[in-house]
Amino acid sequence: MPNSSSISEFLLLPLADTRQLQLLHFWLLLGIYLAALLGNGLISTAVACDRRLHTPMYFFLLNLALLDLGCISTTLPKAMANALWDTRAISYAGCAAQLFIFVFFLAADFSLLTIMSYDRYVAICKPLHYGTLLDSRACATMAAAAWGAGVLNSLLHTASTFSLPLCQGNVVNQFFCEIPQILKLSCSESNLREVVFIIFSVSLAFGCFVFIVVSYVQIFMAVLRMPSEQGRHKAFSTCLPHLAVVSLFVSTAFFAYLKPPSISSPLLDLTVALVYTVVPPTLNPLIYSMRNREIKHALMKVLQHALFQLQ
Repeated sequence: MPNSSSISEFLLLPLADTRQLQLLHFWLLLGIYLAALLGNGLISTAVACDRRLHTPMYFFLLNLALLDLGCISTTLPKAMANALWDTRAISYAGCAAQLFIFVFFLAADFSLLTIMSYDRYVAICKPLHYGTLLDSRACATMAAAAWGAGVLNSLLHTASTFSLPLCQGNVVNQFFCEIPQILKLSCSESNLREVVFIIFSVSLAFGCFVFIVVSYVQIFMAVLRMPSEQGRHKAFSTCLPHLAVVSLFVSTAFFAYLKPPSISSPLLDLTVALVYTVVPPTLNPLIYSMRNREIKHALMKVLQHALFQLQ
């Protein structure tokens, strides 16, 4: 029976069984990946280049776009390479690195979404204190805390997961290295520590979720008390994109990790994992730019400048 010291590589779950479907999946994933790169890249460039977007809300949006870029770049390129070259292998170190980076971006992403709900709460419920509570130093500190939370979370989980003896082979039933699938390869009696870390992380995530819900309850109560219909519409228009992104992130991730074991299957796990790793990073730029005039204007300036440079 193999152990972790004798494993030099893992075998990931293929996206398809036939060569034709593998190539089809490669081109589909390539199109999705390029769309995510373009969308998040444009959002990042627009916020960085337009001085009118140098506000706390757009500063956090810039960080979210960078995290989304990192998250989707951690899983899709390897999956596309495996589909293109008809292979399943990933090295032991590569698997550990992929798990570390993916958990980092996932944890930092949710931490940042929680901070963004606080930004909306202060902007609507405490507008007179907005400049004080969310000055440049406070924004930088909160963003650094979100990235730091991601690093700490990923360090704990990666060190704990890969310190376990692996007794069940090296076949990972997922298209990327994921904690639940790695735990299935470990000795059943030795993964208590990682289970404790998972419970701790889930508890923190639930706490962030409760914070977001409480923030939006207070936001909606404040908005409904506004005498001006135009003011209510403007307040809702700044909150709805963030609320849509949070809903998309939470619904896909929670279903992926909290679905009943009775309905679990390799095909369903693969499909759900593709949804929660691919859909949010790809759709987030569209959600934020769809009804936001400032973002649209800044994106038009970026595109016009790019076209001018090409001429």
